[in-house]
Amino acid sequence: MNSHQFHATVLREYDIRGIIGETLGEGDAYAIGRGFATLLGRAGGRTVAVGYDGRVSSPVLEAALVRGINDAGLDAVRVGLGPTPMLYYAEASMEDVQGGIQITGSHNPANYNGFKMVFQGRPFFGADIQLLGRMAAQGDWASGSGTSQQREILRPYVDRLCLGLAGIDPAQLAQLAIGWDAGNGAAGPALELLVQQLPGKHRVLYAEVDGTFPNHHPDPTEEKNLADLKALVAAERLDFGIAFDGDGDRIGAIDGTGRVIWGDQLLMIYAEDLLKMEPGSAIIADVKASRALFDRVTQLGGRPTMWKTGHSLIKSKMKEIGAPLAGEMSGHVFFAHQYYGFDDALYAAVRLIAASVRLGKSVTQLRGEMPALVNTPEMRFQVDESRKFAVVEEVKARLSAQGADVDGIDGVRVSTPDGWWLLRASNTQDVLVARAESNDQAGLDRLLAEIDAQLAASGLERGPQAGH
Repeated sequence: MNSHQFHATVLREYDIRGIIGETLGEGDAYAIGRGFATLLGRAGGRTVAVGYDGRVSSPVLEAALVRGINDAGLDAVRVGLGPTPMLYYAEASMEDVQGGIQITGSHNPANYNGFKMVFQGRPFFGADIQLLGRMAAQGDWASGSGTSQQREILRPYVDRLCLGLAGIDPAQLAQLAIGWDAGNGAAGPALELLVQQLPGKHRVLYAEVDGTFPNHHPDPTEEKNLADLKALVAAERLDFGIAFDGDGDRIGAIDGTGRVIWGDQLLMIYAEDLLKMEPGSAIIADVKASRALFDRVTQLGGRPTMWKTGHSLIKSKMKEIGAPLAGEMSGHVFFAHQYYGFDDALYAAVRLIAASVRLGKSVTQLRGEMPALVNTPEMRFQVDESRKFAVVEEVKARLSAQGADVDGIDGVRVSTPDGWWLLRASNTQDVLVARAESNDQAGLDRLLAEIDAQLAASGLERGPQAGH
């Protein structure tokens, strides 16, 4: 194979993703491996760690990816089936590895798959991914013959997760009762090993890896996917519950009464714990996060920082400003404090347990202390790809002319005395995303009317909800 054309839809902002047999296949995996290894070799690297999730198509893509890496003259270390953060851990902890690729469809439907990459310790995204496409089209690839070896990383990875509880009295941990839902995703085997090492009572749902996701879709940010976990926590009177997405880099949680603890609310708990240990730290959240989070970080003496949505963008910003903690509404949580700075839902789960014990409060109490605000879920509606960014610019221009309080970091976030609203274009789909939050329902209705008025001025309406 001397060159390759990717389908127009698969090279995305944060990763590579497509539908198996339609827009993504073995040829793409080979080209990704060969292109990535060519770039790594030119940067002085020699070895790429490769992992994959539990999707039916993953082993075939993994074999083709490794072939591409080897044909570019680089060596592959195959860490096998596991969550995406296990691959990130392999890249961060193995001294002879300089890059990593995880084959994963994340939280997409079962017929999707894709690739997440890390290059010499930094996220590989955006312009990097577009470069892979150009290199493939031109056949701009190194040639050689690298080697491939299997390496066991699951147990060392789980041992490393447990260090998140260092210094905590096991007797206090032993009093906890926790429910877990792995959603038949790639986090299952690691989770089973983890709970064996944790004191306390643990009840685990759906730890068997099954790429057809027979019980529910593995996206813990959709409340309907937490129904089985809520039932378990209620039936067994557990203290709280934790769920994972398909590749284990996003966390979902509920308290002991079944209330969802959304991504920004989890960050409030982590911030309270972390700022006791690292006073004055910068804490990053994406533009979709509640004002309550930014206010809470300020109140706790931290420096709240609002940034663009997207795990690669957040990781880059963390490095830039030295933030020990960051998070997104979507459940990506990043700890650079006592960890590596990548998004790891299993580590975030361990740190939630640690925070509850260190703060001397149950997760239910921590959730109950948060302000009761009224907000919308993330509203997503279809807008033509060619139009979506233009609409956001039009709205921004109109509001700025009116003297509104507008933050334009990522789309348009408008602050008002009684709340805020957001309109941004998705980087991965032809949709606009809106969200609003207020102190009460009347305020929320007013904010939604503002969004609708701005959309109408650009010839659009908040149409039917688009899926992920």
